[in-house]
Formats: sequence, structure tokens, C-alpha cells
Amino acid sequence: MKRTFKGTADVGARLVMPILVMKFGGTSVATLDRIRGAAAKVEREVSAGYNVIVIVSAMAGETDRLVRLVQETGQFFDAREYDSVVSSGENVSAGLMALTLQEMDVPARSWQGWQVPLMTNGVHAAARIERIHTQNILAKFDEGMKVAVVAGFQGMGPDGRATTLGRGGSDTTAVAFAAAFGAERCDIYTDVDGVYTTDPRISVKARKLNRIAFEEMLELASLGAKVLQSRSVELAMRYGVRLRVLSSFGETDENAGTYVCEEEEIVESSVVSGVAYSRDEAKMTLVSVADRPGIAAAIFGPLAAAGVNVDMIVQNVSEEGRTDLTFSCPTDQVARAKVAIEDAKSEGAINFHGLLSDTDVCKVSVVGIGMRSHAGVAATMFEALAKENINIQVITTSEIKISVLIDRKYLELAVQALHDRFELERAA
Repeated sequence: MKRTFKGTADVGARLVMPILVMKFGGTSVATLDRIRGAAAKVEREVSAGYNVIVIVSAMAGETDRLVRLVQETGQFFDAREYDSVVSSGENVSAGLMALTLQEMDVPARSWQGWQVPLMTNGVHAAARIERIHTQNILAKFDEGMKVAVVAGFQGMGPDGRATTLGRGGSDTTAVAFAAAFGAERCDIYTDVDGVYTTDPRISVKARKLNRIAFEEMLELASLGAKVLQSRSVELAMRYGVRLRVLSSFGETDENAGTYVCEEEEIVESSVVSGVAYSRDEAKMTLVSVADRPGIAAAIFGPLAAAGVNVDMIVQNVSEEGRTDLTFSCPTDQVARAKVAIEDAKSEGAINFHGLLSDTDVCKVSVVGIGMRSHAGVAATMFEALAKENINIQVITTSEIKISVLIDRKYLELAVQALHDRFELERAA
């Protein structure tokens, strides 16, 4: 059942024209020429009878530049001021897009997060959306505005200060607006023309998918696919937002891009829909840990408190009351993980004989809702890797996913081998 996002109670009673949400990423607004191209797509939708909410990212490279400036001020900077600086890139894009549309005689204006307002919690640099107030934008639509250009990635915290949603947060902004305003569809414009069976830069046989289920897209996004931020997919699935991923640089029609939709909308599902990978993985092993009740909590509690994102976990069979425990985490969190574990050891919470880390590994995964009803996917995956003499170090599974940790030097070979073995170049 489709749920209602906070702030949507009066939408149906007031609107006559349907709403469409269009999100343009950094490469889509990187220059004035590209902004003009994006604005032309918006104008076509207005001409087709939509009121449009446009969500924009900062111009390509701008957020990185602003982050570097903040970091150069000092090591321990105020996160509130970080958000104030970093969120400014989207303000520029929104203003330029609104000006461009006005030059095309399309009634448009820009909106910053606090003007909407989009309310978040108070966690700076990683805020979560709590409510989107719809009345201000709806009132302007009633007055004749056709396009609301909203700065993505940003909102307003409980203290009235700017907050940001984390990298890729403009995708989340777009889906949240689509849910809050009851939009007919949310189109995410990027520099690729849809969701592929794997990265086309690795496999020339990669195929664009016409449709993919929310669950599959959520797994792919969380496993390393860069097309959509995982939080945006989660929101779309929760609130039943019709989501489409397509290119900013080609012609747009109803068959363009990839629709992310309910599983029921996919007539025939492949057993495996895609192969995802993550290069920036590390493997850490606690050697000879005392095996007792509560040891996992004693290890992973401090890691969580330190902000370490633990993924794959494997514990060996216990011998004489001791065991080895291995887990994976992002490579840039290894130092933080070491400190957290050594601190826990010095405080007597855990006891182990050694701590090993390996940053030359990667994670490769196969994903597909068809796995629920087909046996033997794991065996097929392992046979394909074995044929290429690729050793598997760690394995994790879910209902629609199998992930393995392997040496990083085999990443491209593994992706190509799995793509070929599951014949993903062929439509279901």
C-alpha cells in the first residue's frame, strides 16, 4: 500500500495540474549550456501540462571544491559552518536554472531548503528529512508559477540552520519531494542513460534495463552502483514513488531510461539482474578472540560508536575457547576501526592475540529477485569464479543477493566472468 510522506495532506484538494519532479545532477548543470539543455527538457514538460519541481545538484566539481576549502581552515571544523558553506553550491545552480527558464518565458523561481521549508533533524553533514511543508510552493503554483527550482541536498535543522543530507543527497531530496507532493513521477537525470546490468566501463556486454524492482535497485545502490543514492531508492520504495533514471544528454520519451518500480510491474524477472562491485573495501581480522557470550557485541559496539560501517562478518569455528573473527569495512575507515578495537582491548572489553588488515580486496555481488525461486545461483557464481582461479575470502548472502570478497586485482575479471556466466547481455 502506498504510504503518505509527511506534509501531503492538502495536495489532492488544491492541485488541478499534475506535478512532475525532475532532478538534474552535477554533470547535467555543469555549464550554462548544459543548464539550458536541462531547462529545455523542463519546458517540454510544462508544455505537456505539468507543474514541475526541479531539484538541482551543485555544478560538477563545485561541492568537492567547497569541501576542500572547509578542510583547509583546520582539522576540527564546526559541522554547522561546514553545512553553511557546502550547501551554497546548490543555491547557485537553482538560481541559474530559474533565470534560464525565465529567459524562456517559463514562470519559475528558485527555492532554498529553508524557504520551502524542508525540515531535517539536527545531524549536520548527514541529516535526515523529517518533513516537507508543501503550502508555500503550492500557493505559488496557484498564483501561476510553473516551475519551482529547489536546491537539492539541503534543508533546515531544528535550530533554523542549514543542514546537508550527505553526498548524493539531491537524489533523496527529489524522491522526498515526489512523495510529499504526490507527483506523477520522479525523473532522475544523470550522465548515463539508465541502469545497466553492470558497469559498461568494465563489460562491453552490459545491457540497459528497461525496468528494475525497487529491492534490486536498493541492493545494487548499497553494493556500489553509483546511479542512485541508496536512501533515495529506500524512500521511493516506502512511499510508492514512480522513479525513472535517464540521461540529460539525449532525447527523452516515455521509453527512455530505466523505470524503478514494484516487482509486480516486471512481467518476467531474470534470476540475476545485475553485477555490482565496490573497490574501496578492506578486510580486518581479529586473531584468536576469546569465544564467549557477548563477544560480538563487545567488538561491534565500539565499532558502531566510532562510525565504522561494518558489512561482511565471518567467525571461524571455536577451538579451545578461541576463534578468529573477520569483517569488512570501507578502506577509509580502517584507521578508525583499529583505534576503536585497540581501545576496547585496553579497557578489558575484548581479548585477542592479533589484529590484521588487508586493504587490497574488493566486493563483488550478484543481485536478482529471481533468486527467491531459483536454486543453484550460489553454486553457479562460485563455479564461474573458480574457473578464473579467483579465490573467495568472505561470503555473505540475502534473499536476493550474494556478495564475495576477493583480491582487488581480480575485480574486472570477476565482474566480466559473472556477467557472462549469467548471460546478462540477454533480455529475460
